Amino acid sequence: MIKKILFFCISVWFLSALLFFISRLAPGDPLVSYYGERAEKMSVQEREWAEEQLGLDEPIFVQYIRWLENAFHGNFGISYKYKMDVVEVIGARIGNTLILGGIGFVLIFGLAMVLGILCAWYEDRLPDRIICQIGTVTSCIPEFWLSLLLILIFAANLRWLPSSGAYAVGEAENIKSRFRHLILPMTVVVTGHLWYYAYMIRNRILEEVRADYVLLARAKGLRRWSVMFRHCLRNVMPAYLSIMAISVPHILGGTYIVETVFSYPGIGTLLYESARYKDYNLLMLLGILSGIAVIFCNMLSQIINEKIDPRMKADDAVREVEGR
Repeated sequence: MIKKILFFCISVWFLSALLFFISRLAPGDPLVSYYGERAEKMSVQEREWAEEQLGLDEPIFVQYIRWLENAFHGNFGISYKYKMDVVEVIGARIGNTLILGGIGFVLIFGLAMVLGILCAWYEDRLPDRIICQIGTVTSCIPEFWLSLLLILIFAANLRWLPSSGAYAVGEAENIKSRFRHLILPMTVVVTGHLWYYAYMIRNRILEEVRADYVLLARAKGLRRWSVMFRHCLRNVMPAYLSIMAISVPHILGGTYIVETVFSYPGIGTLLYESARYKDYNLLMLLGILSGIAVIFCNMLSQIINEKIDPRMKADDAVREVEGR
């Protein structure tokens, strides 16, 4: 466990350094983000003064050390664009992403389990073939293209649903308004990931159905539904949890894309804006938070897999001994 914690800390530090230097070395003017069009009309002396005020006049390594020291004390700086603490900026948006991504995550794996069981039950028969074919087609459609298609049909032409935002103006507390604004982006998030995980669960169940103990149970007269739901599904659940953990980065990335296309005020939209406008402090914290989520979920998946199959942990121990 100590090694995993150490690995986690080193990974987060490496991510922060990589993100810091790449963002600083990328082309663009951060002063435009803070001062707007006035930055283009500044004299040399005014630009030097502005860079000094924002701490951009020092060498990049010194800037990183200073940022690291402040971050350890919980000070992540201000947003150049929003002129307020980056923690407050993210705090105002993160709830929307948790609603979209969280509900989408639950729907994806709830429906994936249902479809996986259905396909396994009717293996190589018409329902299985239809579901697999539909899944193959929909999984090949890019999320941004599907988003634009839904906006064109249901927002622009039919005008049934809103095309952007998380709620109507002045209706932040209106659940009905929030629900209507969630329908299109939620549809894209779920459709873009559902079939892939449903197919994975289907294959896991079929592997379990073909195990020797299932044949023995069937030979003893146990009904098919009893074997499937009381034995096969129970044995598939640990692998199911592992798939859920490792899927978080995939679904998180898809949620960010959907937020950007639908102008949904969440973390994905903020990440895009901070990268576009060179809002360094906001970009750093958003990137690190996203990276922490990815690293944590990957480690959680590894821990679950080690619990499922102790041989994985034994193999790591053997490699460690051989390395010595």
